[in-house]
Formats: sequence, structure tokens, C-alpha cells
Amino acid sequence: MTAALPLHYDPARPQGVTFLDAANAFADGTDSPRAFLERCLETVSQLEPQLQALTGTNFEGARTAADESGTRWRAGNTLSPLDGMPIGIKDLLETKDMPTEMGCEAYRGNFPKRDNAAVWALRQAGAVIVAKTVTAELGGSHPGPTRNPFDLARTPGGSSSGSAAAVASGMMPTAVGTQVGGSIIRPAAFCGNIALKPTQGAINRGERQATSMSTHGIHANSIDDMWVSMIEIAKRAGGDPGAMGLIGPDRTPAAAKPQRLIVVESEGWPRLDDETKAAFERLLASLSGASVELITRRSSATVEAFEVAIEDASSITGSITGWENRWAQRNLVNEHPQGVSERAKATLAKAEALTPEGYRMLVRRRAEVRLHHAAIAPVADAILMLACPGPAPLFPNDVPGQPLAPRPTGDAVFNYPSSMLGAPALTMPLLSVNGLPVGVQLVGQPGQDARMTALGRWCLENIQPVSV
Repeated sequence: MTAALPLHYDPARPQGVTFLDAANAFADGTDSPRAFLERCLETVSQLEPQLQALTGTNFEGARTAADESGTRWRAGNTLSPLDGMPIGIKDLLETKDMPTEMGCEAYRGNFPKRDNAAVWALRQAGAVIVAKTVTAELGGSHPGPTRNPFDLARTPGGSSSGSAAAVASGMMPTAVGTQVGGSIIRPAAFCGNIALKPTQGAINRGERQATSMSTHGIHANSIDDMWVSMIEIAKRAGGDPGAMGLIGPDRTPAAAKPQRLIVVESEGWPRLDDETKAAFERLLASLSGASVELITRRSSATVEAFEVAIEDASSITGSITGWENRWAQRNLVNEHPQGVSERAKATLAKAEALTPEGYRMLVRRRAEVRLHHAAIAPVADAILMLACPGPAPLFPNDVPGQPLAPRPTGDAVFNYPSSMLGAPALTMPLLSVNGLPVGVQLVGQPGQDARMTALGRWCLENIQPVSV
């Protein structure tokens, strides 16, 4: 059947392609990695002209890798459960067989011909690298061309725009994203993906070590594909220098019912539309009906103190990241003044107005907030909060001579806290508002990636998604 955009979204009936369940047929020969790949590539050919999720491809290389995987499956000699899995790589990460242009004109034609640590690990696990996915410029907020697969007039989020849209549309079962502020969780929430923004340092970033809050993560259509992809990377590449790396079982952790959840509003609560708030409250009612105790700022002084502590998470996260990026971006602008957007230049100017003492104050403030986060650990199993402030907004169009459109890839207000805390955040497609995805996330203490995955698995298996 021919695929067409926009897709219909129903959180109760996931539509995206998944891998691990399909791979069961590879061993007996009723399916093969090559046939699986060709189905994905057919979807790409049908949808990519409108979706514009990919910025570079290596289909022939992918076919060769899929054929090699098929030989291993037939011989019973697979490299990992991921053997033969098609995957996209966000175009911030280096790939030896495709250019890495970072969504930025200044990097047009940049082709280092080497693999990021996570990309290397995926190849070692037998995954099939299909394409580079569109990123907002330099991983910031200036959007690329990608559209939301459920409404082409809307953004897919950013900066992992192409990764989220490619997975949601069925082009591939998984794709790598990255996050500093909200670049994994927000696009996943806007596109109905399952995604994990792991503990800071859990996945080796390779060449992407410049900022203190950036992480790699996986977009997927199933929690199994997501977890196994993450752990297979970690088993080979480990974590960042000085970090323990992602820890957990080889297969998806067993579902674990949360006994208590802290419902966090954050500074994003006043920005919610009535429909999203109503949908979230219905979800909370379902959790209460399943005997999950919900704790809020109104029922716990410790939670109230945490809510107050994260009120300026957006400012802290953005300012720290801007300062840490400023040298590289200043050099880029100096060398290629016409190759960097006005939006990125404005972000750079703001960062350069900060002083070393201002940066130190922000780092101290972040450390204080992390103490408040540690203080709520005994209160509940995890934080539950929205992953975005409603459905994806309309795709922005900057008007020459007018102020730049604000938040062009959507508002990351619900994502900044977990980034600032260095904490794992798992987003789940449990809400639909006016026919569009709205994600909900579980946030744990650092190192609790497997625990959040287990809690998320229980929610996905036991809580009926809400549509309004």
C-alpha cells in the first residue's frame, strides 16, 4: 500500500516500523535484513520528497551491509540483536561514508570520513547505517526543512528534527538524536516516538565533547528497539571520559509498576493550552485508578522546593550551553560570516555578553538545583511531567526585516530540567491532542536509565493513551 502524508495519528495503535520483533523471522528465512531494508527504502522514496527528513544517504552501502547481515543470520552468527537494523544518524555526528554538514551552510561539503563513537559501535553491532537525518543548524534552534509527518504545516521539533520524523513516518525503526536542552525529548514528543535522553555521559559522544549537558539518545517506535540500541552502543563504546556509561540488561528491562510518582509542573505549566492540560489530567486520573500514588508541590514541601529550584531551568541551561559553545561558534562565524544564520549569530552575541564569573554563578546554581533533585529521590520512583507544552506548533517562516520567529522548533520548557540535572528522561506517546502527538516523560535520578525504561514499559503496557 502506498504511504502518504500527512499520517493519521492514533496513540492507541502505533503505526511505525519496528525491528526486533520482525528479526525473529530472519533466522528461519521467512524474512531477511535486505527485505526489511527495502521496505524502509520504499517508504523513504514515497515520503521523503514532502517530509525532507534526510540530508544524506548511502543506500548502496546499506544494501551491502544488509546482505552481509543476512549471511550472518542464516549462519546463526549474528553480531548482536541489532544485526541488520536500519538506522539514521543525526547530521551532527560524523560518519565515514556520508558528509557531516550539521545543518549549517558553513559546513557544506564537510566530509571527515570517520565515524562518531556511537556510529562505530552501531556498525560493530551489525546495524545498517542508512542515512544522515536533518538537524537544526549546529544543533541549535534555527530549523532545517523537515516537516511533522502528522501535519506538514507544523514543525517536527528540534534539533533532532529528521531523526524524530523519519522514525515516526516509518522510514526506519530507529535513529540517533542528540540533546543539550530539549533536542531528543521535544521532537520525540511532537512526533509520537519513544526516546531516551540518558544520564549525562551514559553514551560516548566521541567528537561531540564540547558542552557539559549534551547527550546521545535513540528515537524508536518500540521501547525494545530503543533500549537494545542504547545498550549495544554502550557495551562497545562505553560512556564519556570519566563516566560509567549506560548500565543495564542486554534486553529491555522487565516492566515495573511505579508505586509513587512526583507530578512536576515546572515553569512550563502556565504555557499549556486547555486541551493539553485536560488530556494530562485524564492521564493522571488513569494512573491514580491503577493505584499509583501521585505527589505534587501541594502535597510535599520537598517537591515544592524542587519546583521553585527549577523555575529558571530554561535560562540556566541556555546560558551555560551558549558560553560553552561560544569559542567554536565565534571561529565559525569569523571564517564563514555568510554561512551561519542570523538566529545563530544572535545566540552567539548573547553568549559573548556573559562573563567568566557569570558562568561560574550559573554552574553553582545548577549544582544547587541538583541537590534539590537528589532530595526528592526518597519521595517517589520518578518524576512524571509533560514532554512538550502541547502539539507541535506551526512551522515558522521568518519575514525579512522583521524580528526572527521565536522558538522556531517549539518550546523546550519541559525538557530543560532533565538536561540541567544530567538525569535520564524517557518520553512516551501517551497523549493525542486534536489528532497530534503530545509526549509524556519520566525523569529519574542519574544512573536510573534502566529503571526509567522499566517504569515506562509498565506505563505503555498498562495505561490507555488519552485522546482529546
